[in-house]
Amino acid sequence: MAAALLGALVLLLPAAPCPGRRARGPVFQPSFIHMSGPRVNALFLGNSSEVNFSLILSTIDEETGKLQRSNCSGSRRAGDWNLNVTAGVNTSKVTISLSRNLQLCLPNATDCCTKPLCVVETLQILACHGSVMLAHLLIQAEIYANSSFVGNMSENATIIPNQAFEPLGSCPCDLTAGACDVRCCCDLECTPDLKQLFSESCFTGVFGGDVNPPFDQLCSARSMENTPDWFPFLCVQSSLDNTPFLGYFYHGSVSTPRQPSFKISLQMSSGRLFTGYKQGDPIMTEENDYFTIPQQSMAGQCVGNAPVAYFQNFDVRCLTHLASYGEGLPHDVRINSGTGDFIQQNVIYDTITDIDKFITKSESPPTTEVLCKNVTFAEHYKFICKGENIKEINVTAFLGSLCDGEILTQRFTVKFVSLNSINETELSGNPGYQIGKPVRAANLNASDTFASLKLWQPAGRGLCTSATYTPVLFGLDSFSGCMLEVDINEDCSLLRENVTEKLNSLIQATHIGKRGNSNYSDLNDWVEIIRLDTYNSDTNMSAGNLKGICSDIPANLNIRIIIADVGAVQGIPQQEILAMQISYSTVIWQFQCGLTCENVNFLPITASVQFIKVPAQPPIPLTRFQINYTEFDCDRNDVCWPQLLYPLTRFYTGEPYSQSLAKGLALAFLFLLAAIMSNPWFQKVWSNSLV
Repeated sequence: MAAALLGALVLLLPAAPCPGRRARGPVFQPSFIHMSGPRVNALFLGNSSEVNFSLILSTIDEETGKLQRSNCSGSRRAGDWNLNVTAGVNTSKVTISLSRNLQLCLPNATDCCTKPLCVVETLQILACHGSVMLAHLLIQAEIYANSSFVGNMSENATIIPNQAFEPLGSCPCDLTAGACDVRCCCDLECTPDLKQLFSESCFTGVFGGDVNPPFDQLCSARSMENTPDWFPFLCVQSSLDNTPFLGYFYHGSVSTPRQPSFKISLQMSSGRLFTGYKQGDPIMTEENDYFTIPQQSMAGQCVGNAPVAYFQNFDVRCLTHLASYGEGLPHDVRINSGTGDFIQQNVIYDTITDIDKFITKSESPPTTEVLCKNVTFAEHYKFICKGENIKEINVTAFLGSLCDGEILTQRFTVKFVSLNSINETELSGNPGYQIGKPVRAANLNASDTFASLKLWQPAGRGLCTSATYTPVLFGLDSFSGCMLEVDINEDCSLLRENVTEKLNSLIQATHIGKRGNSNYSDLNDWVEIIRLDTYNSDTNMSAGNLKGICSDIPANLNIRIIIADVGAVQGIPQQEILAMQISYSTVIWQFQCGLTCENVNFLPITASVQFIKVPAQPPIPLTRFQINYTEFDCDRNDVCWPQLLYPLTRFYTGEPYSQSLAKGLALAFLFLLAAIMSNPWFQKVWSNSLV
């Protein structure tokens, strides 16, 4: 039959247009389909206004071995097959579906599949104009039966046997219905001949159906190694039907299906839905869902449905194009304020003016008409909060036109502002620092004491001259840098001064705030910044008087901030800065030449911030009795607890083991006798016996 079908395909396939060549008339696309499911779709390319479609079950001529010739007198239904056509202007959708049951037959069942390969048939779809055939589609259907169980269950429940006495799943490795699974010796579909092929490599343990392996306490499971002398006296003599492994299963009898709920379970109280947000809690909507804004994942990609955490600011940029652009949550979604009330977003829409900051145009010019769409370029969210509640949400959305072939850099920012600090300097916590808030700094040697700690945020080519700045955020280790242009004839002393000036511009402060609400007028709220000069600034010579080489260039700025938990407010730990240290790491700069040697080269300079958390108070040092380097290591520990009864162990060689054991038992007997004689009831019995 396969040879005959192949011959039929050879005869019919030339009717389809070749790839890359324009079809002369109406055609089906594709012209041949191998069907393995109950439904398949195809396209009819051409005007279908006066075209009649018919479905024909094709048979093979036994003499010639070819498909019998079909005519245009068919209908849209043949056997268990249905044909449906959705007409269009120049393209029509053709759907062929199977209406019969594909379940494997159960005992005494009808209208089902008797064999796993349920349907093997050849179909032809004809497109005719009157009696003239314009195009045809050949379909070879090979559909297997559905092995999953479909039936009527009483009370919509599944009866599960008691697993304490009957294992659930006697043959777990039997994964394929009606076929033998290799290495699964408990599979009933495996014939003895097949089992001989893998009888010595069967799956063991639970996956092979052996749910009752011999347990260690069984007398017949005694091994020759590591078996104590008293094992024959305390072992269990029992059959494997009475095994402790059955007790590991859950004692369930009825499993009632439930619809899975993906809603967030909120804390419920009388008359209130929430008791307030804490830092890091996800913000909820009126529908008990997460309030989401696109954010960056750990892998650097943007996640569109990332929840917004309370009092955690962020500023992200996401790349997208017109084909993959998707709208986020609508701005009419109401937010849970934290007290059970719901607040509406205050949205201001604006048109983007400088598109070049967001759009990267395609290098190749468009050849056809370009599709454009009005999309969101940027969204700025400002949450105004008071304590643990949200009072107001202001959103500014910038819209613009995005065309096909262009890459859009979307920007999303979220900023939380305290209601009490709207018209004042924003605090970084009250009283302790909040993670992700800017570290407060001050220059107490100047009339204007306000200062800041900054890091580079390179853009474009990454040059220091065009780099912008971003504040140092509390609790977040950071690393940034930029490229400094250096001439081949650069004086090393001037280069050191220039690099030092660039690095010091990041920290124009003398003190750092202990707490998030440090007051500029209170000196006790500030800690002086410790500066370590780790390079010799007087070095004025190039290494070996060579042009293009300078040593001791302070190219790395290291910022270490020591923090600690110093208390708690309403159960929330409060973090405080204890000290800050600045140091420099030097490098040897050498002029590098690539394919062409130019007079200007680049020197990378970096700045890193590390937060080190220490206990608020020094821990109590351990005594020599508490120090334990390695368990049971009596060579390193001052006190060796495992050798407390050393004379009674076999490691003691001062006298025979039998004598030391006898002395130990006699000593234990004396202790027991002393304990009994010291008991008041023993003294009472002793006194009564003397009377």
